[in-house]
Amino acid sequence: MLIKNVLLSLSLLSASLMIAGCSQSLVKNEIQNNKALSKKNLNTDSYDTAEQLYPQVKLSITPELSAKGDYIVGVKTLSIVNPKQLDPISQTLKDRQLKIEVWYPTDKSLIKNTTKTIYQNQTKLGLPFSIKANAYRDVEVHRAKDEKYPLIVLSHGYTGYRTLMFYLGEHLASHGYIVASIDHTDSTTAEIDVKNAPWKGFVSTLLNRSRDQQFTSNYFTTNGNFLSHVIDTENVGVIGYSMGGYGAVNTIGGCYNFNEKTAAMFTGIKDPEQIKKIIPVLNSCAGGQYANAVVSSKWKAAMAFAPWGSQYGLFNPESVKSIKTPIMYLSGDLDDISDYNSIKDLYKQTGSKNKYLLTYENARHNIAPHPAPLASYANSIDMGHYIEGSWSTIKLNNINKHFALALMDCHVKQKKDKCEYLNLPESSNQKPINDKVPTPWKGFENRFSTGMQWLNN
Repeated sequence: MLIKNVLLSLSLLSASLMIAGCSQSLVKNEIQNNKALSKKNLNTDSYDTAEQLYPQVKLSITPELSAKGDYIVGVKTLSIVNPKQLDPISQTLKDRQLKIEVWYPTDKSLIKNTTKTIYQNQTKLGLPFSIKANAYRDVEVHRAKDEKYPLIVLSHGYTGYRTLMFYLGEHLASHGYIVASIDHTDSTTAEIDVKNAPWKGFVSTLLNRSRDQQFTSNYFTTNGNFLSHVIDTENVGVIGYSMGGYGAVNTIGGCYNFNEKTAAMFTGIKDPEQIKKIIPVLNSCAGGQYANAVVSSKWKAAMAFAPWGSQYGLFNPESVKSIKTPIMYLSGDLDDISDYNSIKDLYKQTGSKNKYLLTYENARHNIAPHPAPLASYANSIDMGHYIEGSWSTIKLNNINKHFALALMDCHVKQKKDKCEYLNLPESSNQKPINDKVPTPWKGFENRFSTGMQWLNN
């Protein structure tokens, strides 16, 4: 009945869905002004000519756990299919195809004469780019004798792409994790036309973000695949950014809480009767469940960068209070997309005994992506997808790597010594107290742990 109702409701979707984006005329001008740039050789298949986004020397002032691990990193691109899923665009049930970038541990003996690969994608306005990876394409996975590698599911925002946080995928894989990063169908920069239909995929995003995360976990932990012999099938983590964070909170039990106002706002449906029918479809929980939803016991930790949705009351407070999975929220205190105060309230409402909030002072929403590629410098729309006004993206990425490893090692691998990196004083700034300068946060160099705030339980 739910599926029947939503098929009827989605037939009434407005072409100009709910949220006001940048003006059509501005987008049109940006695209026209940069046609010439898009024709330049920004999209190559050569490692030598691809962009290098990160310095090749390790900076001594970077956080301790941002250092590369002992493993060389392999990477594969897979296509997986979740059968008979509701497609809100065609308003039918159809197989949902997902493209996955998978990073995993390998070693020197397995890379042979292979060279490092590249990641190719495009900006919001469709300008192609190619960036250097620190991983080897399609090499064999390292066969651990006694160790199994836990799975981390990585989930981008709206819009985004599976390599938007490749630095986290490579970093965790170098420390003995398998990382599966999703291209969320209907939600990628390659699929969404910001000129003519910027919100075409948004309803699909609302319905599928958590479902995609849960299905990806199920695929790698229950189905036969090239990692089956080395994967830890019982210990899984999830990392989501923006809409990926919206999904991650749901995946670990923060059930959606759409009402008539928000359902109408985010679907474009105007008929009150159809709105009432779609509300129970939107209000899923724990990866697409409804009545008596049960969070998978495999989820051992979640990391939510700037999670969207709490500013509109889209999470049921009682369900958030019942979350048991350890979770770290990360946000800029000037976030005007997901709203910092709402994220802080979500943290306070979360019932887990192991919950954390890392706040970047004077940061807005772009705290998770890799550094801006050259192509994005051509216009403000593309550049606005990556940069932070007061922060170096490389510095943000290194801090993110540090805390991602601390969280996952502590709660997924149960390495208790890594939990010490999560037991921190509230401020990182080392402001003198009674003329005594506090020690820096654990893992940070003296005088270089500035600009952050920390809460835990």
